[in-house]
Amino acid sequence: MNKKHYHLIVLFSALVLLSVESLAQRGRGRSTPPTAATSGSQQPTNTTKKDTSKPSGTAGAAIQQPNATPGKRVYTIEELQGDGGNEYGAEVKQSRRPSYAYKTESINERKPLAYDDIREDDATYSQFVWREIDGREKMNLPFTAKAKEDNGDQRFFSILLNAIKKDSVMAFRDERFTDPLPLSEAIGLTSRYAPGLVDTSYEININDPNIKDTIIKPRENLNVPKSDSVFKFRIKEQWVFDKEVSRMVVRIIGIAPLYRKERDLQPSVAFWIYYPDLRPSLAKSFAYNPKNAGARMTWEEVFEGRFFSSYIIKSSFNNSKDKTLAQLIKDPLFQLLEGENIKEKLFNYEQDLWSY
Repeated sequence: MNKKHYHLIVLFSALVLLSVESLAQRGRGRSTPPTAATSGSQQPTNTTKKDTSKPSGTAGAAIQQPNATPGKRVYTIEELQGDGGNEYGAEVKQSRRPSYAYKTESINERKPLAYDDIREDDATYSQFVWREIDGREKMNLPFTAKAKEDNGDQRFFSILLNAIKKDSVMAFRDERFTDPLPLSEAIGLTSRYAPGLVDTSYEININDPNIKDTIIKPRENLNVPKSDSVFKFRIKEQWVFDKEVSRMVVRIIGIAPLYRKERDLQPSVAFWIYYPDLRPSLAKSFAYNPKNAGARMTWEEVFEGRFFSSYIIKSSFNNSKDKTLAQLIKDPLFQLLEGENIKEKLFNYEQDLWSY
């Protein structure tokens, strides 16, 4: 090896050593040298910050979470319920234009006809009968018709609720009308949220999973009927033979909607309404007519004309223990047959008074 080759090898080795030392210095500049504060029981402090000089797509870049603080969200009944949807007794906006192609009479001016007076001495025969109207039957479809008009929701249960709220019709807990139902409880049946009562829950914050927000919502009313779950109605009526006019007269005493609570197999009575008090409200609302919308009757005419189908569930015929047919007869078919037998007794009493 000559002297020239020796110098080239030495120069190359020096360049390699300089490159290695430069790389080592760059590596020491990026890392944090250990200190005495990081040793022992004290935990190291995380001082990692997001490198803004690098592009956001660089692998291994630390993501800085925003500072999250516990929040509090309060929901109102209007926000949860919206425009009412299928809730019974929901408010319906008034139409700004005529709804019919012809001029209609103001329905608010309609009044029911007064009953004929029956003297107690002329009532020679009387029986009480309890019936149930099932809105799922074809003849009773007006009781569950889904429609909204200027006077509100047209389902019969909504009409009863609006009569309590707007026409000051009193509701009762029992069929003898001895225990009035407070207005707040009656209004509570119109919404699935109990007014004035709230429930508090906690949800994970969307910015920090270690923080929970406080959520305040109105409490759900477990006794409120679900949408379209009220399709049965119970009526209490009295059959009287008026000897002055020599005919059998039937008068409805009270009406009660039936609904099924959660986890209950048998329907419960929501409330009782004294029918004579309800007649003015029924005279201001039309019933749905599937065959001719121009020949609709008011609800008061539907009940007075007996334009509904029903079956007897109880009567005062030979019923000293005041029991329903379901309590006396187990077979549902024989219950219906016994109800038809009661109808025939009422019919035969009037016919047997006549001689041909």
